[in-house]
Amino acid sequence: MDYNTPPTWAAVAGLALLAICLYLAGVRRSRSGRRSYPPVVGTVFHKLYHFRRLHDYLTDLSRGRKTFRLLAPGRRLIYTCDPAVVEHILRANFGNYGKGAFNYDNTGDLLGDGIFAVDGDRWRQQRKIASHEFATSAMRDFSGAVFRENAAKLAAVVAANAASKQPMEFQASAA
Repeated sequence: MDYNTPPTWAAVAGLALLAICLYLAGVRRSRSGRRSYPPVVGTVFHKLYHFRRLHDYLTDLSRGRKTFRLLAPGRRLIYTCDPAVVEHILRANFGNYGKGAFNYDNTGDLLGDGIFAVDGDRWRQQRKIASHEFATSAMRDFSGAVFRENAAKLAAVVAANAASKQPMEFQASAA
């Protein structure tokens, strides 16, 4: 293929001009105060590149900025570890941050119509049902019983090892 033909150069020049215009429009919009977005720190392809250490990679990014974006084709991915932003999303303005049809389509088979997959009235109904299970008295009763059961198991193991004068390994070695 001959790249020196005028139509090819015109197409490349047109694409470059379009990219510059889109960039400048985005910069102008963020400066005008109408809408500003968190800074871009990478792409979803960086997540693939760092897949084996993804948690560490995202932790490193969040140390640099509390809220940031990763570019993805056709999607907006915003990550945050800023407590003020999390409170804004979960408490003050929850209705504006729905999960949407995309999330429901992808998780509906696994999660059904549960609180983690639905929005709106169905979410409110699930939250009302779940709130009774997470009431302070219910949590205290449940966690107290679990603690007592596990403490008794631990005490039996420690007593058995102490009686036989065997050393104990409290931290399992990395496999």
